[in-house]
Amino acid sequence: MAGLGVILAGVLAVASRKLYVYEDPRIDEVEEMLPHANCGACTKPGCRPFAEALVKGELDPGLCTPNSQEMTEAIAGFLGVEVGKREKRVARLACAGGEHVAYFRAEYAGLKSCRAAALVSGGGKGCTWGCLGLGDCESVCEFDAIHMDRFGLPVVNEDKCVACDDCVQVCPKDLFEIHPVSHQLWVACKSLSPGDEAEQDCEVACTACARCVVDSPEGLIEMKNNLAVIDYTKNDLASRVAIERCPTGAIVWLDDKKSIKGAGAKKIVRVEPLPRG
Repeated sequence: MAGLGVILAGVLAVASRKLYVYEDPRIDEVEEMLPHANCGACTKPGCRPFAEALVKGELDPGLCTPNSQEMTEAIAGFLGVEVGKREKRVARLACAGGEHVAYFRAEYAGLKSCRAAALVSGGGKGCTWGCLGLGDCESVCEFDAIHMDRFGLPVVNEDKCVACDDCVQVCPKDLFEIHPVSHQLWVACKSLSPGDEAEQDCEVACTACARCVVDSPEGLIEMKNNLAVIDYTKNDLASRVAIERCPTGAIVWLDDKKSIKGAGAKKIVRVEPLPRG
């Protein structure tokens, strides 16, 4: 038995040498310099895979948006690479239908969750595609970048947003998208209802009037299923001209973290919630 034990030990020793996979010790050091948010903004599923990609030279340290500039530069210096730059990306909400402009068919009285409400006849809002305002996106954001405003709409703090995609995943209406900040022309609506029906549900809905299409360079905006859709591959053609004649202000220009409507948009002065049911 003793002899067999010696033989097996020898086999295991040889196998361990043959099967050993070398791991660069720098991976651990780089991982320690990352924020451990595991948010996925870098395109990797977590900080460890990102550290591995950095050491292999596959990605740049600057892709980690939650990390401080000082720590990012420290990683670049440690690896002897460039920091790398990437245009800031943020979450954008394709809905402006707050309680003061959007109608509710019924009062929802269940669990305070957009996902739960969406399971009950779509949540009770007149617009099937509209924000339900129960704050799942606010709850899931680990970076304190989303807060609900007085009209029941989530507002994204672009300074804090790291484009982690959590709000995109949690919204049952698919209203959030991640975009570079250079995408300033934005359609704040997702309704696919015909124009009159859309406006009956929400005073700031896209009515498919196509004025933005006519006023823009060819191909920049097109109407799809009663909704204006922007082709961001032509973003260099975008300008505020596209928003000026929109009658509801559904298409806006985002400038200095503000949403600007065109001169032709109806003026909304109401601040009280509309009646429900």
